[in-house]
Amino acid sequence: MSSDNLHRPSSRRLRLVGIIAGIVVLAVVVAGVATRANDARKLREWTDDQAVPTVNLVHPEGNQGGGDLQLPARLQAFARAPIYARTSGYLKSWKFDIGQKVKAGDVLGEIETPDLDQQLLQAKADLASARANEALAQTTAKRWQSMRDSDSVSKQEVDEKTGDYEAKHALAQAAQANLERIQATKGFAKLVAPFDGVVTARETDVGALINAGGGGQELFVVSDTRKLRLYVNVPQNYAPAIKQGAQVKLSVPEYPGQTFTGTVESSSAAINAASGTTLVQVAVDNQDGRLLPGAYASVTFDLPANAALYRVPASALVYDEKGLRVAVVDAQNKVTFRTVTIAQDFGKTVQLASGIQGDDRLIESPPDGLADGDTVRVSQPKPSEGDHAKA
Repeated sequence: MSSDNLHRPSSRRLRLVGIIAGIVVLAVVVAGVATRANDARKLREWTDDQAVPTVNLVHPEGNQGGGDLQLPARLQAFARAPIYARTSGYLKSWKFDIGQKVKAGDVLGEIETPDLDQQLLQAKADLASARANEALAQTTAKRWQSMRDSDSVSKQEVDEKTGDYEAKHALAQAAQANLERIQATKGFAKLVAPFDGVVTARETDVGALINAGGGGQELFVVSDTRKLRLYVNVPQNYAPAIKQGAQVKLSVPEYPGQTFTGTVESSSAAINAASGTTLVQVAVDNQDGRLLPGAYASVTFDLPANAALYRVPASALVYDEKGLRVAVVDAQNKVTFRTVTIAQDFGKTVQLASGIQGDDRLIESPPDGLADGDTVRVSQPKPSEGDHAKA
């Protein structure tokens, strides 16, 4: 065998080894490139995945606003009349003291009026003088009219006498009116009760100087306590829920553990700009006299639920330059911001009066930088131990 034949198999093996080595190197290179591409793809996917925020969702709680509304109030007599003097003088006597019941027309006290008595005497004398002058002028006028019929006097003279009589008649009427005025003023020397009730104040005593007019000191106060008025300042957001005829409960400190009932009679139908409240009047029956006018009371209103109110966590609110908003997530996990208004703030939760619906999904704590149209990932709630046990 020649040497060429001996070298040929060896060359073929070398070529085969080289080809195999090249294939191996190419495979390693391809595997490395594929691995890098896969790692780069995974990195891009991880980066994109991290760019989508994961959020927790909450659902609004509907039919809010019901329950009890407790507010402070003040009891007042259904009718209260402070009694002032209409004539000046000195208190001669008083008949009823505080706490005593009176009937309409009962004399509470009497004022001694020496000055007015003298004015009354003078008015009577003035009236007598005026009537005498009137009678004389009337007689004179009739006589002159008779003489005019016989042409003994002129018509001018008759007219003068007739005019004088009419003037004297007018003066007599004025004197009569003045006398009646003073007599009416004298009648106010007796202080009378305007209605059935209880004397709740007596601010005078025998011998006290009395000055006429409402600007002076009130002498007595008569109150009708068989029925009481209760005045409550209701906040503006609760005003529409307080209806006329609604029943309320009230309690007073002097009867712990006991409640009384009242009925809403009316409201002021206006909001006080200073306090942001509307005044509500409640009628309370007090035939037994247990409740006292002027007393403090705590009133409880039973509020109906409002389907338009929803309660959400306070953390769901976003306040920025666009106002107060919440982030709503739709079925495609897209975010939409909606403007809302707060009906009541409870601290950790708030009642919203507008902007959301009962089936909305809200982001509990919207992350910074979230905008309309962004996509979010909804965090799935972790299964509880009870769920594992059932499984």
